[in-house]
Amino acid sequence: MQPFTTFTGLVVPVDRNDIDTDQLMPKQFLKRIERSGFGKFLFYDWRYSDDRYTPNPDFVLNKPEYQGATVLLSRKNFGCGSSREHAPWGLADYGFRVVLASGFADIFYNNCFKNGILPIRLSEELIDDLFRREAANRPFKLSVNLEKGEITDGKGLTIPFTVDEFRKYCLLNGLDDIGITLQDEPKITEYEKTHGIV
Repeated sequence: MQPFTTFTGLVVPVDRNDIDTDQLMPKQFLKRIERSGFGKFLFYDWRYSDDRYTPNPDFVLNKPEYQGATVLLSRKNFGCGSSREHAPWGLADYGFRVVLASGFADIFYNNCFKNGILPIRLSEELIDDLFRREAANRPFKLSVNLEKGEITDGKGLTIPFTVDEFRKYCLLNGLDDIGITLQDEPKITEYEKTHGIV
């Protein structure tokens, strides 16, 4: 997993509450067994017209000014619904590294950290302010410094945020669950040798 220290990206506003994992990654794409290639299915039902092939020009991710966006701005209860890990796989494969919202579903929130995405909870007032700033300053970019716990826009805006220390450590060092385990590989190998496992 790619470490996350500081990151600057173009913000795309997806101005909705309760965006669920079925919208992030519809059920018909869950049969795939690899983690890559899910970006093209992200928000599939919203991104494409009824024929499922033609991009819907009204959906924000299809607008020219948001091509290459890597910071997703949304509202409360982001990632609700089923527990599918495919949702953060789709976000990561599309290129998103940061999701800003006033609330996240717990399982989705945890899955983001395991897949190199930083979900940041902010108050509804701050989220409202970011939507206003994005609308007034397109293209709107934000910089996120995980170590300092700060979001800045290069124009005087500074927003502090907090992340659980263990999750922060894992993101800063690019560690998913397997990476965390492999940190103890010498101890695991020694245990296997002394217990006749190897």
